[in-house]
Amino acid sequence: MAAEETELGRKRRARRMARLLAETHPDAHCELDHRNPLELAVATILSAQCTDQRVNEVTPKLFARYPTAADYAGADRAELEELIRPTGFFRNKADSLIRLGQLLVERFDGEVPRTLDELVTLPGIGRKTANVILGNAYDVPGITVDTHFSRLVQRWRWTTETDPVKIEHAVGALIERRDWTMLSHRVIFHGRRVCHARKPACGACVLAGDCPSYGIGPTEFETAAKLLKGPRVAELTEQARRYREAKGR
Repeated sequence: MAAEETELGRKRRARRMARLLAETHPDAHCELDHRNPLELAVATILSAQCTDQRVNEVTPKLFARYPTAADYAGADRAELEELIRPTGFFRNKADSLIRLGQLLVERFDGEVPRTLDELVTLPGIGRKTANVILGNAYDVPGITVDTHFSRLVQRWRWTTETDPVKIEHAVGALIERRDWTMLSHRVIFHGRRVCHARKPACGACVLAGDCPSYGIGPTEFETAAKLLKGPRVAELTEQARRYREAKGR
């Protein structure tokens, strides 16, 4: 039986994996289209139980109609609901957007606040959403624990925690703070493109050598490569091929 991993060993392994993720997903970014903090806050509220792609289809008209917090505060509910209907749960989301506008005007002079403690007091904005806003609108490092992130860091045994806040703190202790925001994007990209929930592309993954769960998906290269997804399948396949050759796999 392999010796239990030390905390230092886990940190070193996590940082190696983080560096490989940076090389593997140079295009990682926030996939919610936005031009300013308010637009990002609105988009993240709409993204609940909805794909980023669908949100991005809805927001151009929405942002044009409601460019300021005051516009959301004074929005006609029926009109707002109709604009955001395709994102699902549109009545609850309309409530959140109207109340968001009102509170931003009342408490923050119409501006989206820059601290976690203030952001989580706003409707529709929890800790995960707040970290998205801080990291991508204000360049304040934050770890976004969504379903992909939680699943992968547990699969990689960076942590055994299941509570999102505890996962955030556990991973934050392993990775340098300056890298938190981009790490979040890269892990999410990896979860969507390579390390799928049901059938991960283990044999076409550059993290194989450091992944304690290697083998839960197909390990044969050609089979695994067919599982890769996204716009960069060719590049991911070539990166994995070079990695396997370098490791003599």
